Amino acid sequence: MPSPNPMLAPVIALVLWTALIWTWMYATRIPAILAARMLLDPQAPRGAQMATLPARVRWKADNYNHLLEQPVLFYATALSLALLGDQSTASVWLAWAYVGLRIVHSLWQTTTNVIMVRFGLFFVSSLVLFALAIRAAMLVF
Repeated sequence: MPSPNPMLAPVIALVLWTALIWTWMYATRIPAILAARMLLDPQAPRGAQMATLPARVRWKADNYNHLLEQPVLFYATALSLALLGDQSTASVWLAWAYVGLRIVHSLWQTTTNVIMVRFGLFFVSSLVLFALAIRAAMLVF
């Protein structure tokens, strides 16, 4: 069996990280719901009940949602590069840099959540993602 393209490793790493945040989200949210004796109401406006939970609990859910937003572009770009056969050091490094920055962003948001620092991490990770997308564009166009 041929060895997998190294572009796939950061993709799988970010998927596993997202699963870890999902687990952490429910490990904090369910006890908070139980402690609040919240009766889940399907008629309540979306997010209204969860907004009553402590901020430290909500931060995990917010981050989980963030991991399902912009990283979708990362998945599309990294998988495209893998399909195109790109195994260059630069592309693999950029992919791992993106994943590393998203992990730091997650840890920051879920524990401290100083918004300006979080925004800085998001901004830098976006630049890395756009550099990766430009590399893919150079191969496609």
